[in-house]
Amino acid sequence: MMLRCCLAGAAISVAALASPPLQSQAPVNDDARLNAFLDAAYDARAQLSPQQSTSLGSRIGYDRLDDYTSAAEAARLALMRSQLADMRHRFDPNRLSAQGRLSFELFERGVQTAEANAPWEDYRFTFSVLGSPATDVPAFLVNNHRVASVADADAYVARIRDIERVMKEVSDGERRRVAKGLIEPAFAFDTAIENARAQVRGAPFDEGADSVLWADFKRKVEKLDTDEPTRARLLAAGRDALVGPMARGYANLIATLQTVAPLATSNAGVWRLPKGDAYYSNRIRFYTGTDLTADEIHTIGLREMQRIHDDMRVAMTKLGFRGTREQFFSKIRSEGDYRYSNDEAGRAEYLATMKRTIADALAKSPAFFSRMPRASLEVKAVEPWRAAGAPSAFYGPGAPDGSRPATFYVNLSDMSQTFKLQSAAIACHEAVPGHHFESSFALEITDLPKFRRFGAGYIAFGEGWGLYSEQLCREMGVYREALDEFGQLSMDAWRAARLVVDTGLHAKRWSREQARAYMKANTLLSDVDIGREVDRYLCLPGQATSYKIGHLRILALRRKAEKALGPKFDIKAFHDAVLSGGGVPLDLLERQVDAYIAAAGPGVGAPPSHARLGKTHKQTGRSLSEEKL
Repeated sequence: MMLRCCLAGAAISVAALASPPLQSQAPVNDDARLNAFLDAAYDARAQLSPQQSTSLGSRIGYDRLDDYTSAAEAARLALMRSQLADMRHRFDPNRLSAQGRLSFELFERGVQTAEANAPWEDYRFTFSVLGSPATDVPAFLVNNHRVASVADADAYVARIRDIERVMKEVSDGERRRVAKGLIEPAFAFDTAIENARAQVRGAPFDEGADSVLWADFKRKVEKLDTDEPTRARLLAAGRDALVGPMARGYANLIATLQTVAPLATSNAGVWRLPKGDAYYSNRIRFYTGTDLTADEIHTIGLREMQRIHDDMRVAMTKLGFRGTREQFFSKIRSEGDYRYSNDEAGRAEYLATMKRTIADALAKSPAFFSRMPRASLEVKAVEPWRAAGAPSAFYGPGAPDGSRPATFYVNLSDMSQTFKLQSAAIACHEAVPGHHFESSFALEITDLPKFRRFGAGYIAFGEGWGLYSEQLCREMGVYREALDEFGQLSMDAWRAARLVVDTGLHAKRWSREQARAYMKANTLLSDVDIGREVDRYLCLPGQATSYKIGHLRILALRRKAEKALGPKFDIKAFHDAVLSGGGVPLDLLERQVDAYIAAAGPGVGAPPSHARLGKTHKQTGRSLSEEKL
């Protein structure tokens, strides 16, 4: 409650700067038929996930939560296989335009990715420092389930009741995986148990303040235009659903976690699991979309860290500091002026910095982009009940129909751990011109199929663009002070460290303590954030490698275009080439940039990319809703 009072007027509208919806090449008839087929296929898949349908603004399955069983995963894969066979039977890629062939190929790759990941489904940890179904389901209801009618409110109640089924499915799945030796790191269980207990704490479960869902449901029902008897009925039904089915579901989950927690005796990487090395190879292919090995990624990280440290020494000289990098890090960590105060004033200052940075970036973007996003963007605090385990910041795309704005979430739980000099770079990554431009531009390409517009989920592309945006903001003149520029370098070092530490933990058998020590020596992160980061890598193997690998590929492609085109190079056109097709794998991104080079400079050869970052592997990543700093 205390955090929310800081957020009045946090919504940022960019409608005044918006351009008309993007139009790619006009499709021929076969392209239009393919798009219709792909949209129907997308809708069929979405109907298997009521929560995804709700996030997309649909009321389909509005009274149900997702199916969390292995049978549901098998059904989804079976549907994907059937759709792929049907597409190949109906359409000849040679009769499609270049954009149509790309859609055809991306759809194929999506199914191939699902096939490659299927054998490893049970390896994915359900409980982590980033959350679990115990917190994800309440967060979904609070942030996505809109109540505009009595029927919507009844659907909310039905979903609360459905939590009992979901928690049983989650519990059964956890027991099944643990029986196979596939158990989370030991540290994950205390957090998971506490997070589950937090959802059934407070009224109507006990005499405390209103619990998360009870407060949300009451607020939404109170805003309904209905009579008092109906309102009273809804509130009574909601209360009964909470203290009955929901409470039983969480009691089952907590009992399961307490039973399996003693079996978790290690905090090591996934090499400790059966076939753990093969699983990690699958993860880094999945998240980077390349054939790079863990050793190669580790080496790239070490090389990048050295380069960034060299740049830091130059920046320190500009700041007038004459000591070593380690001494400068110590100065920033120890002196209070570099941090926000851990009170309402500090939170307000942090939010003001974020909004000012976004406004500055929006004002400067027309010189670097040919268009502006139409979608509105809201800056919002991470809810207190999930802030402890949440990242420092993350982005959630808006609903395609505009009914829900895009949201830039910031974690205000402990401002003493947040360095002022990093704030601007965080806003550039998560908001403008980072994930907000990337996500909004994709949504606004009206003649692409839904699966490309709504987030095809290529993590190396999305997070690479976010990290590129941090660097681009320096070029745009968004950073107001030299300290902000040093802050951007410190953020770059953080992502280089991820390459080293993620591979260190899972391939080189580093200990948790060894990983923390490397982060402490080479990055400007606080001790609290270092702990969170290392535990995140242990729970989500491979994901952290996507940022820097994607960033390096985008930079290499920009250098390639600059070298090929010389004075003909246009930064707006380059950004169009990167973003105009929605999210794509890195090899197809290179194809798009090559097409831009060929069109902008007839007769100019396209030299190969400067850095060898591995052949691109035909795999996709996760949805944009997972994109976290």
